[in-house]
Amino acid sequence: MSLSEILRPKIAEAVQSQFGVAFDKIEFQATRKDFDGDITVVIFPLLKLVKSSPADIGNKIGEFLLQTAPQVRSYNVVSGFLNLVVADEFYTESFEKMRQDENFGIAPVTSEKAVMVEYSSPNTNKPLHLGHVRNNLLGYSVAEILKAAGHKVYKTQIINDRGIHICKSMVAWKNFGEGATPGSTALKGDKLAGAFYVKFDQIYKEQIATLIAEGASEDEAKKQAPIMREAQQMLLDWEAGKPEVLSLWKKMNAWVYEGFRQTYENLGVDFDSYYYESDTYLLGKEVVQIGLEKGVFERDPDGSVWIDLTDEGLDRKIVLRSDGTAVYMTQDIGTAIQRVKDFPDVGGMVYTVGNEQDYHFKVLFLILKKLGFNWSENLFHLSYGMVDLPSGKMKSREGTVVDADDLMAEMTSTAKALSEELGKLDGYSDTEKNKLYNIIGLGALKYYILKVDPKKRILFNPEESVDFAGNTGPFIQYTYARIQSIIRKADFDIAASAGRTGLHPKEKELIKLLTQYPSVIIAAAENHSPALIANYTYELVKEYNSFYQSVPIIGADESSDRIFRVQLSKKVGSVIASAFKLLGIEVPERM
Repeated sequence: MSLSEILRPKIAEAVQSQFGVAFDKIEFQATRKDFDGDITVVIFPLLKLVKSSPADIGNKIGEFLLQTAPQVRSYNVVSGFLNLVVADEFYTESFEKMRQDENFGIAPVTSEKAVMVEYSSPNTNKPLHLGHVRNNLLGYSVAEILKAAGHKVYKTQIINDRGIHICKSMVAWKNFGEGATPGSTALKGDKLAGAFYVKFDQIYKEQIATLIAEGASEDEAKKQAPIMREAQQMLLDWEAGKPEVLSLWKKMNAWVYEGFRQTYENLGVDFDSYYYESDTYLLGKEVVQIGLEKGVFERDPDGSVWIDLTDEGLDRKIVLRSDGTAVYMTQDIGTAIQRVKDFPDVGGMVYTVGNEQDYHFKVLFLILKKLGFNWSENLFHLSYGMVDLPSGKMKSREGTVVDADDLMAEMTSTAKALSEELGKLDGYSDTEKNKLYNIIGLGALKYYILKVDPKKRILFNPEESVDFAGNTGPFIQYTYARIQSIIRKADFDIAASAGRTGLHPKEKELIKLLTQYPSVIIAAAENHSPALIANYTYELVKEYNSFYQSVPIIGADESSDRIFRVQLSKKVGSVIASAFKLLGIEVPERM
């Protein structure tokens, strides 16, 4: 039981006893560094119920706690804040419990309903890029955090494997590919498809320029360019099931899927299920009829079907065109319903999609609610900002995106250069070095992205992310490795009882931070924010390094100090490893 859970009923009892009022909305804060105390009770909310000064209220509650709560050693009141100094025994007992808990902070699965987390959802006309990296890291980490908070989780994605953008790559390969394959070009399949997407755009621009030079307007040239008309015809042929088009589509998609698989493996993310737009794009059309019967949708004179959301502050949204074809919204409605059919225990969904789709998901969730699906109350759009580079915005058509594979390779290379510069890898084999470079490089990339609140835009700087000092992945990994070194050097039984009651202030601060880990996981799950885990870990590491610099550990005079401080170090290390696992980051035993 946490300190706040222990103190909350005691404080409510104090308020009832001293002032004769019932009050349970007790607010706690961490005590500010410049005041004496371990936990602070905010007095101000009580002023609405009790006609007395904040100092008088605080003092009376404090005196009551001294008599009834053995955890409270002393108190002081500053303005409207009651600062409580907690007895060392509470922290030593708390530490002993967490030390013996191998799964400290990680809750067992308790929810009957599952959460489905969707992320990645790429197009099959190009490789994954930096934007996809943020999407994948966020989605994967949120799924792992939800699991750690006691939820059953399914990870999924929908692959956008149809449409005009796919046909552009197909047309370019058909006209200019000369039979090229991943095997003949030594290119990953997704990169090969992406190269032809870029090729299409080059030819398209050339044809537009030619048509304009011949007297056509820009709009006419864009519509009449032969290669665009060929792509549009190929899309019609695909929808009509033309065998040779389907054959090419299947062949090129298979190349891309294998390329994606390799990227996901290298990035360290996985999925429990896959959905494909080619299977789902007709889903939802039958739901439109149900919506019409329920009065949720309305049919216009031209035959198109709409939903009017103006009363909810939105607008009218089309769900079926006049020619009977579906729009993306219809497809997303149908896919959500299909997922619950496929996984009947799903009670909520998280969609990891960039913030340019904020409006789309507001409409989607509202439509599903109006259609009467109970699980629609538990839908969440994990909206995130774009990732920018010092060189500017990425553009897929022009081939100026930062390829995910290239980025991971660059991060590993940067980690190698900095590690060699530090010169601390004597005795490592080449295999061990390369593994370490990869752990550091990917850790730097993941941490740099995940430490930022998802809603914020990121300016990604690869070199800054691999810095071995400051709020970076490598800094935290280095501290973990330092702790493992301490444990290896300990030539005594670190499992023995230390028999400690009193605490050094630095020991106490560390234990206070450690006790917060379970609540940080819960908060991160509720807010769908890996940044809370990342920044908690950084604060823990900063506090540990201050402890490391302030007190002797293995060299302590007293045996009880040596044992306790190594035990404390070990637990800090295990929490770092646990937190980083939730972020999808490995920790090295040596650096």
